[in-house]
Amino acid sequence: MDLACGQNKQEGFYGIDICKCPVVDKVWDLEKRPWPLKANSVDEAHASHYIEHTRDFFGFLDELYRVLKVGAKATLIAPYMLSRRAWQDPTHTRAICEQSFLYGNKEWREVNKLSHYPVSCDYDFCFGYNMTPEWASKSHEAIQFALKHYWDVANDIVVTLTKRG
Repeated sequence: MDLACGQNKQEGFYGIDICKCPVVDKVWDLEKRPWPLKANSVDEAHASHYIEHTRDFFGFLDELYRVLKVGAKATLIAPYMLSRRAWQDPTHTRAICEQSFLYGNKEWREVNKLSHYPVSCDYDFCFGYNMTPEWASKSHEAIQFALKHYWDVANDIVVTLTKRG
């Protein structure tokens, strides 16, 4: 399933988008829940440059969790919080960072006494970055330092969520 695929649907995926485009399989506003998909029916999901637009981040995580099969993965790509791209588009509602996805892990919410937050999904996650050309060939140590101290080192954050059982 490719969420908010627009005209760039991933090959082999079922595309959902709010706008009708030739590659869109289902026209649907992802802010409207539940999505027109059965629970535990999706093997793999992809969403590129959507989560920074959603008005309900927790609702998105929970609805994605509902439709994914246990063990299924979702790849989410968004402008990294320290990239000008995260802030240039006035339709962006939030900046996305590594820690944004901690809230999708049930154990982390419990340990941090956040069980009262309006989110119930349970994901493991890992992340990486799409680097700017100037930084792509630098050493790992240089990149790690730069990600914490400079703007425009990474264009995007690429997160893989895995649905826990």
